[in-house]
Amino acid sequence: MEEKLVNILNAMAEYLSIPQMKKLQEVLLEQLTEAEPQKEEISNGEYLKLFLDAKKIEGCSARTLQYYRVTIQHFLTNVETPTRKVTTEEIRGYLVDYQKINNCSKVTVDNVRRNLSSFFSWLEEEDYILKSPMRRIHKIKTKTVVKEVISDENMEMMRDNCTELRDLAMIDLLYSTGIRVGELVNLNIANVDFERRECVVYGKGDKERRVYFDAKAKIHLQNYLAARTDDNPALFVTLDAPHERLKISGVEIRVRELGRSLGLPKIHPHKFRRTMATRAIDKGMPIEQVQKILGHSQIDTTMQYAIVNQNNVKTSHQKYIA
Repeated sequence: MEEKLVNILNAMAEYLSIPQMKKLQEVLLEQLTEAEPQKEEISNGEYLKLFLDAKKIEGCSARTLQYYRVTIQHFLTNVETPTRKVTTEEIRGYLVDYQKINNCSKVTVDNVRRNLSSFFSWLEEEDYILKSPMRRIHKIKTKTVVKEVISDENMEMMRDNCTELRDLAMIDLLYSTGIRVGELVNLNIANVDFERRECVVYGKGDKERRVYFDAKAKIHLQNYLAARTDDNPALFVTLDAPHERLKISGVEIRVRELGRSLGLPKIHPHKFRRTMATRAIDKGMPIEQVQKILGHSQIDTTMQYAIVNQNNVKTSHQKYIA
């Protein structure tokens, strides 16, 4: 019955105003449900579970699923309105209160907005709701902050101050390939082809791609592997026995500690990725190829990672325009 109701409303959408559409929906629901046995109402929690199951099948990582779960659950708990009856005004009010109570940035609030938008868009696609209440809530405008990259000098300082072969190999692989920290920890020794200086990684949605490393990273990786005494297939393992696969948190802590010990500003795994993208574009690599290496589905995402050197912009202007 619900599918037929949606078809009727879609057919009438171009002829009726929004208030008329809402009234038509109310009348149809009232008349048609009287002739049908009442179905058990699905709870907010069940809708969330259905959404998360769908996203899991689509290939979302455990980290992404947890972020969806936390943000959407917080919204459903605070609003308390049944999912199918949530209005645009309620969502707007929630986002305003969320920013005030948590004193968070517009970027954080927009991330919450995106998660809620994904949830309600999915409900609409699956015909659980007629129209997503998020349609009229647009992206929150934020300041474009030019993010720093790691300079050549700072990279050399980190290399010189690595006390473990593993850490040296780790930062050089991050620096030359631009892979995500999650991709780094999932790498196995078998994924690395030293002769061709490339490795296979599995990105978001388990998409397979090849990335490439330089001679320096190759030497440091081979030295690290030659010094290992364990038989773990993982490329990077913990320093202490039983030498288990290194986790994301382990990489993050190690890299931050290295940066702090040298007084370097905000060194974290993702900064190596941004630096690689910036260097590649700055040296003339076509943006489409950088997109391929980084594993981005949208080229706009690649552009956000990269900062083009202003001196090169000036040189290009003089070459092509002046």
